[in-house]
Amino acid sequence: MLTDDDVREILRIIDESALEELRLETDGFSLHVLKGAAGAAPAGAAVARPAGPAATGEPGRATAAPAGADAAPAIEPPPGEPPAGKPESDGLRTIEAPMLGTFYRAEGPGQKPFVEVGDEVEADSIVCIIEVMKMMNSVPAGTAGTIVEVCRENAQMVEYGDPLFRVQPR
Repeated sequence: MLTDDDVREILRIIDESALEELRLETDGFSLHVLKGAAGAAPAGAAVARPAGPAATGEPGRATAAPAGADAAPAIEPPPGEPPAGKPESDGLRTIEAPMLGTFYRAEGPGQKPFVEVGDEVEADSIVCIIEVMKMMNSVPAGTAGTIVEVCRENAQMVEYGDPLFRVQPR
């Protein structure tokens, strides 16, 4: 059985590589990682599924499934929801939480936030981290422009679709 540290190491290796997807299956365990796929969990997000008869069914939690079962991401947007960076009636775009977890503005305590009001971002600029089950998931802006509002406090719990930042597009 893989430990949390094993999974973190696998994610680190994938994040530093050109791989876009990895599926790892062993007796009683299945791990499926997607990086940068449209509609999937963000880069570095993973789903680890221990073998077992019951599923938790809770959003944002790994779901138990037999080894070899399809390991679609456990953290999925609700059907019909718009992607991050959706346009608003005031012309601004909202960067929304792509998953349930703890919102962090910086890589660590006492470090400079990824972005501040007035900062210019590109679509692939990392604007924050969301921690889910001790795994840190980088969140890209998804749109180019200027940060005009930070909508959440550092270390605050967020749910899928919660506004994180507001951006004036270029």
